[in-house]
Amino acid sequence: MPEEVPPSADPETAEVVEAALEAAGTAPPVNAGPKPENPLANILVNVLIPVVVLNFLSKRPEAADARLWHIGPLWAMIIAVSLPLGYGIWFACTRKKANFFSLLGLVSILLTGGLGLAQANATWFALKEALIPLMFGVAILGSHWTTKPLLNIFLLSPELFDLKRIDKAIARNSNGTAYAKLRFNATLMLAGSMFASSVMNFFLALYFLKGKESDQVAYNEAIGKLTGVGFAVIGIPMLAVMVATLFLLLKKLRQLTGLEQDDIFLPR
Repeated sequence: MPEEVPPSADPETAEVVEAALEAAGTAPPVNAGPKPENPLANILVNVLIPVVVLNFLSKRPEAADARLWHIGPLWAMIIAVSLPLGYGIWFACTRKKANFFSLLGLVSILLTGGLGLAQANATWFALKEALIPLMFGVAILGSHWTTKPLLNIFLLSPELFDLKRIDKAIARNSNGTAYAKLRFNATLMLAGSMFASSVMNFFLALYFLKGKESDQVAYNEAIGKLTGVGFAVIGIPMLAVMVATLFLLLKKLRQLTGLEQDDIFLPR
């Protein structure tokens, strides 16, 4: 039966006792929380797969070159919307909170599908393409001064990193100022990548859609090309920035905390 840590007026003594018990394998049991969410699955189901569905299924079935999977823009949008909607409902039921990427996926798919069905002017579609990453950038930057910074969703996730241990080590080493600067620099890198994406999205959309508004087939094909090229031209560099930011965080956290990399992450 696990030993209990006796109450103590000295919190440092209690912490030492708990650490000793943990090292001996007799630490008090900790209530296991929900299994950490897979960030890749989160982004795939809520953002990437719905976009692929919308682009590859949207061609009208009566088109001369239609294939079996071409079901038309309306049904393609319904299927695409059901993915982040279903994931968001499941997430809310199991974790009792909203999923940020599910909300983003819903808004993005509804805007993309709605504008596509309406064959909106290329400028309006370009503004929509620029709006999503712009809102992301503003939200990431603004959240730095809140109690729930988005940096903790994209990179320093409490479901992956042992933030309590990190905070204790930072305080023990008196590196609070340097840690705050590191978090702000990482936030600037993430927000900056979103702002750059916003500008590139706008001009890519204008390039592919301008002059095609009167032809539904050409318009839909242009949206598909925009998505594919946009991922290569914008998505890959953004992913590279996120990876670079993560490596910067890991390197600096090891220096500021004195912890090994395995100790920075939650145990699996």
